[in-house]
Amino acid sequence: MERRKFLTGAAIGTAASALAAPAVAQGNITWRMVTTWPKNFPGLGVGAQRLADRITAATDGQLTVQVFAAGEMVPALQALDAVIDGSAEMSHGAAYYWQNKSVGLSFFTGVPFGMTAREMTAWIRYMGGQEIWDEIYDQFGLKGFLSGNTGTQAGGWFKNELTGLQDIQGLRFRTPGLGGQVWAKIGASVTNLAAGEVYQALQNNTLDAAEFVGPYNDLALGFYQVCNHYYTSSFVEPGLATELVVDKAKYEELPANIQTIIRDVCQAEYDQVASDMYANDPRALATLINEHGVTVHSAFPDEILEAAANASVELLTEIREGGDELTKKTVENYVEALNILRSRTEGTDAGFVEARRKYFSFT
Repeated sequence: MERRKFLTGAAIGTAASALAAPAVAQGNITWRMVTTWPKNFPGLGVGAQRLADRITAATDGQLTVQVFAAGEMVPALQALDAVIDGSAEMSHGAAYYWQNKSVGLSFFTGVPFGMTAREMTAWIRYMGGQEIWDEIYDQFGLKGFLSGNTGTQAGGWFKNELTGLQDIQGLRFRTPGLGGQVWAKIGASVTNLAAGEVYQALQNNTLDAAEFVGPYNDLALGFYQVCNHYYTSSFVEPGLATELVVDKAKYEELPANIQTIIRDVCQAEYDQVASDMYANDPRALATLINEHGVTVHSAFPDEILEAAANASVELLTEIREGGDELTKKTVENYVEALNILRSRTEGTDAGFVEARRKYFSFT
């Protein structure tokens, strides 16, 4: 997919319809969903639109969800504020974009060296994660639902190969959330930009490197045109979740069956997006290699990985000890769940994957 196909129209104004009050006719309601994604963005933006369409269809139009891509109503990184101030009823993005409001929100997107996609759902659904997330968003009159997952993301695009920690020092790098703080701790100069802004920053040398998601999205964003070295395994984003956030008061005013539909559609979309990404990432990576000559590195140098792991422990300790009681509770609940869940992932899943890699081949 070419960049222009999904970026075109991202900044086109739709002010008249966007700013109108939610339509209510014959008992039917129209809610506005603002997203952090460019229009038609593979996986994530498409998933937001599909989620909206599913809610509309499942409620027989009793709740019609109208989607506004990044820039159509508000800039990408103002999506949550649009729900808080009442300009929209829903936002679709990633919770770590809002860590300036509460650092605890980052734990509901992803943590460096933390939970995979399946571990994340186990924590949220069965180990107290949703309840703590609800406590955080209650402060802003909001409620969040997991709405998708990218799986383990790519480590990012770099104009030069990384040989060790010395190559990180002063590196101007686009990467958000707690992962961005880890990269900063090992020497990078970190910034966060929305999807539609990253390519230009790389092209005009404002950035030396950037990560966004993985091959499926990154191919569409065209990063291969300005960076040739691609690291395909991220240590800071092992299973990045997206979220649907709703105005809690308006949500609770909905009939119980529509509330249930929103919750259940989000759960279905979590798995749908994860499957979409898993299916299309390897195909996109093949295109990057075979058609665009990208140099692929499966992992970062061990020196960088070890330093980043130590920095992650340091960061989580700082957050737990320096935050408010709710943030401390979030960290402790997350870490407790992770230490239980990783025994399954590392003790069962990893052994099988390694055995398959070493011994099994069938064509």
